[in-house]
Amino acid sequence: MRLPYKKAGDFRLVQLSLWLLIYVLIRYPISEIYELEGSMNNVLNKKQTCLFIIKMLQPFSVSLLIMVLTNIIWAIDLSLRPYLMKLILNYIVGFNQYNLFEFILWPILAYLIVLFVYESASRLQWYFVEIKMIPILRQNVFKLLYNTLLDHSYSFFENNYLGSITKKISDLTNDIPNVTQIIIERLFSHTLALAIATYTLLQVKIEFALIMISWVLAFSIGIFLTLKKCINLADVWSEYGSSVTGLMIDSLSNILSVKIFSGKDYEKKYLSDSLNSLKKSEQKLAWLYFWFWTSYGYSFFIVQGLNFFFLVKGYQSAAISVGDFALVLSINTAIATFLWTVIRDFSEFSKLFGRITQALRIITSPHKIQDNPTAENLRVKTGEIEFRNVTFSYNEGTPLFINESFIIEAGKKTGLVGHSGSGKTTFVKLLLRLYDIESGAILIDGQNIKNVTQVSLQQNITIIPQDISLFHRTLIDNIRYSNPYASKELVEKAAMLAKAHCFISRLPNGYDSFVGEQGIKLSGGQRQRIAMARAILKNSPIFILDEATSHLDSETERDIYEFLWPFMNGKTTIVIAHRLSTLSHMDRILVFDKGKIVQDGTHSELIKQDGMYRILWKSQMKEHPTPKFDLAATQ
Repeated sequence: MRLPYKKAGDFRLVQLSLWLLIYVLIRYPISEIYELEGSMNNVLNKKQTCLFIIKMLQPFSVSLLIMVLTNIIWAIDLSLRPYLMKLILNYIVGFNQYNLFEFILWPILAYLIVLFVYESASRLQWYFVEIKMIPILRQNVFKLLYNTLLDHSYSFFENNYLGSITKKISDLTNDIPNVTQIIIERLFSHTLALAIATYTLLQVKIEFALIMISWVLAFSIGIFLTLKKCINLADVWSEYGSSVTGLMIDSLSNILSVKIFSGKDYEKKYLSDSLNSLKKSEQKLAWLYFWFWTSYGYSFFIVQGLNFFFLVKGYQSAAISVGDFALVLSINTAIATFLWTVIRDFSEFSKLFGRITQALRIITSPHKIQDNPTAENLRVKTGEIEFRNVTFSYNEGTPLFINESFIIEAGKKTGLVGHSGSGKTTFVKLLLRLYDIESGAILIDGQNIKNVTQVSLQQNITIIPQDISLFHRTLIDNIRYSNPYASKELVEKAAMLAKAHCFISRLPNGYDSFVGEQGIKLSGGQRQRIAMARAILKNSPIFILDEATSHLDSETERDIYEFLWPFMNGKTTIVIAHRLSTLSHMDRILVFDKGKIVQDGTHSELIKQDGMYRILWKSQMKEHPTPKFDLAATQ
């Protein structure tokens, strides 16, 4: 009776596979991976996606090595234990003496040792991978992508759904560890196990090896030919999924508008087209997988029939033993099981890889506004602002500013007035470098803002925007956001100046009260007062109020300006307001019209001139009498 046995040289295939994997994962990308180091501004293709994944995995070489070794043990175990079982069965069938147990003791011990080693390796992998690697890997991916996201320009967030971006980060955080496990724990280990199993079947009879090789090759070729299509379909499916998530969050974040305008049916219809596209893209992907599963199931039926035919034929000719029966059927069943797993993982891999590529393509798109490599910190001494021959347009459209030049004097209070769309808020956004100008220069104390760091620029400018955005945090956290290390006494002082302390004190939890998402628990006026308190606490040399009191009544507005007036002294202050009475005590007023300054002077000078300011003033005075701002006493 022929009992095949293994030699040390038979494991050369295992060694070759191990070195090949290490070469691919570590050595091959080492010359290219540093293209991503320190910069996430590449438009990702599939190759770069692979390099990004490898970059994330590089700190975990020990855990990856444990994964590889454990899966090599699994691949060997898949054939070795059936082989040992074959030995035991053959000895039992062909040996009838009383010391049978003693005779088969060594195969049984070998079987148990192999089982023990495999179980121990599995527990070791769990520790190094599930505990030591994956949680940290997820954290690293999230931090890197979130930091990249924060460096994007303001226009990036204007052009992308926040819900879609959030889903992409979630996909990447979860999918990169999953892809890694599929590649090493299933694809690599199963390929190695197949090679060892084929060699083992070859030792029994060449027909069994040929049947297995032919079956696996047919599936491998099919997978190879359809891999690109699967990934592309998965990419499209992922994009539609992100779009649906973004649309849903956009709808729910505007739920008040949905309610008051009876927009429920419209929102359903609006989302319906995206849902249909998502459904069709998923169905296309599912149909492709359906043919894989169908061909897999029926082809295995044929494979098993052929195996039974050659087993029975070989047993009749005494070329096959009872143990060979068990060995061949066990290995074939195991291969069929893990080949099913490979196909399932292949479909999952294509979805994951598609999601990763699509997400990276958006999040790692080039940053439109970046610091110059030689950028220095902005040093504000007086706070003079100069626009020098500035030209700017949105999205390469009709220019809003064309060679516009003007100077805002340091330490003065300057009002900006004009119709909506005249360029007032755009001026502020350009000053904060939320957008880059096309030509010309913007200077603060003679320093071109393109040559200073964005952080230092924005640290020296305080703005209270028209649309107030609050975090879903406590009131003290929202006020303290501009100065995280400010004491509670300073926070309360800022709140008093902003006329917010009274309503905060009446809340059950006072300054520790949560404001809700976007500050939904507060009224519009209360949100503006919190924003004012936050700005006051920052205390920057340049102070901008962009319709900062638009949600307040005239009396509260007057009180706030009376408190703010001493705070503004010595600062370069810019106030944008539709209520011209708010600007009546400014040192200077600039009147904007279609990106040009058409009038320049004090309130008393401008109302005496024929022009836009006088027309606007008369129009407003008919509707609202001038509030009495007693600012002289605050000088």
